[in-house]
Formats: sequence, C-alpha cells, structure tokens
Amino acid sequence: MEKEKADVGEAAEQPGGQASASEQATRGRVAEGEGASQPNGETLTEEDLRHLEQLKTTDREVRQHELAHQIAGGQYTGAASYEYERGPDGQRYAVAGTVPIDYGPISGDPGATIAKMQQVISAALAPADPSPKDHQVAATARQYLLTAQLELAQQQSEMQRARLDAENDDPAAVAAGDSASAEASEQLSLSV
Repeated sequence: MEKEKADVGEAAEQPGGQASASEQATRGRVAEGEGASQPNGETLTEEDLRHLEQLKTTDREVRQHELAHQIAGGQYTGAASYEYERGPDGQRYAVAGTVPIDYGPISGDPGATIAKMQQVISAALAPADPSPKDHQVAATARQYLLTAQLELAQQQSEMQRARLDAENDDPAAVAAGDSASAEASEQLSLSV
C-alpha cells in the first residue's frame, strides 16, 4: 500500500534503519524549539525551519499510515519500506512508504479466502487517509471476497443437494426423516 508521494531526495538508508545518536539528538533539539543547524554547523533560516517542520510532520504521517496497514494486515503484510528526503539539517525524513500485502485468494478454500479478504480490506483501509492504491487493493479484495462467497454458497448448495439425493435413494432414511419431522411437529404443538 502506498502513501501518495512527495518530492523524494537522494538518501541512503543506514544499516538497521535506525537514526544515529546524533540524528536523534538533533531531532530532539529541533522538537524542543532549540536552534537547529545545517550539517556545516550554520543556523537554519526560518524557511529551512518551516521546511524541516513540514518534513517531520510528513515523516510522522507516513510512518503512522504504514504502521496502520501492518497492524491490521497481520500475517498478510510484510515490512514497511520508505523513501526519504534529506532535510536542511542533514537528516533523512520519510516522505513516502509502502507495505507489501498478499491479497490473492486461497485456492480451493473459499471460507479461508473470505476470512483473508476481510482482513485485507481492513488493512487497506486502516489508515485515517487511505491512498488511491489502498482503495484499489480494497476493491480487488472485495471482488475476491464476493467470488469466494459465491463459491462457498455453491458448495453448500451442492452438499445439500447431495444429502437430499442420498435421502431419496434410501427409503429408510426418508422414513426416519418423516418420523423425526412428525415428532418435531408433535413437540411443537405440545409446547404451544
């Protein structure tokens, strides 16, 4: 699932995907209102500070969006991946993200497909602001869900027909069924 993308700058991800202690300290100072600085040590301009705040907001929103997909999707989602933009403070901020999700039907098991598609739809629409791609995944999952529901109904109908055919082929089963039906009628009339 994909968040609508903003302009993406070049940035290489650090091993392990974690910010260094200095990156965390710099982000903390800016969040506390202390002056942030450029990588060369110069103080950021007001324009740079506004851009930095915008990047921080986008980073938070993108991460929350992808986390919502992951939590709701459970076993059907993979790890989030992010695209980054380097801010005026030299730090990387997530500006777009994706979470892979397995939304294919489960072959030969419409009941399992129904349960899976319900979870996929939930995962696709979990963020507060689902993207067009999220809506597309949900729509595809709904189609698979409807197909699986139809397939399950057909299987149940075939099983019911087979039971009725078996009863019709076995007169003792039919007689037992009539006897049970008569007893049920009697019980109903007695309990009224």
